[in-house]
Amino acid sequence: MSNKTFDQPTPEQTAAVDTAITTRHSMRAFLPTEVPRALIEELLQVAARAPSGTNTQPWQVHVLTGAAKKRLSDRLVAAYDDPEELSTHSEEYAYYPREWTSPFIDRRRKVGWDLYGLLGITKGDKSRMHDQHGRNYTFFDAPVGLMFTIDRVMQQGSWLDYGMFLQNVMVAARARGLHTCPQAAFTQFHRLIAEELQLAPNQMVVCGMALGYADPAAIENSLVTERAPVAEFTRFLAD
Repeated sequence: MSNKTFDQPTPEQTAAVDTAITTRHSMRAFLPTEVPRALIEELLQVAARAPSGTNTQPWQVHVLTGAAKKRLSDRLVAAYDDPEELSTHSEEYAYYPREWTSPFIDRRRKVGWDLYGLLGITKGDKSRMHDQHGRNYTFFDAPVGLMFTIDRVMQQGSWLDYGMFLQNVMVAARARGLHTCPQAAFTQFHRLIAEELQLAPNQMVVCGMALGYADPAAIENSLVTERAPVAEFTRFLAD
């Protein structure tokens, strides 16, 4: 009797997994095409196979569509566009380092200018930069917005587990012809998100994610970020 857990994958199965991983890119423009609820539930069920320490499964997902997504987006955009209101909001946890060093700052700058270059946004054009960043809060017009939260009692290890779950969501989406954009931009407005989603006090906002069918005509979706070669980040020790 075959046990699929231990069966060797076929070349076609390997290629399918590799394709789902390597064609995952952060998309920043989506078509209005609806994503059926059953499809969202299916990919989340697959993603839930992510490993977690002692099977704690620390992820909580809030799926926003239609009027619910618009209410949240409208509120966040209004706060983002109001300098006085914006100054009252800050991230609840540090996603990025407090002091940047190479090669990390170089990679960060490159992807930023590569994106702005595609969009024709020149250095110093703060108005268009502001508007482009603000598109985060409409989930880049994706029909589905995902908001991820975690219980505040969970510690660093559970955040590692959460990252594996998020990756599973994105890969499972690609396997179904969907695209995503994981978004840390939402963390600045965690208080507004908590109010709008009526989150329990123990729930902390991890990030958001746009989900839908990417717009193939949008120039920003042609951006494919570079990855360092294996030799640059790997050591092999045998003796």
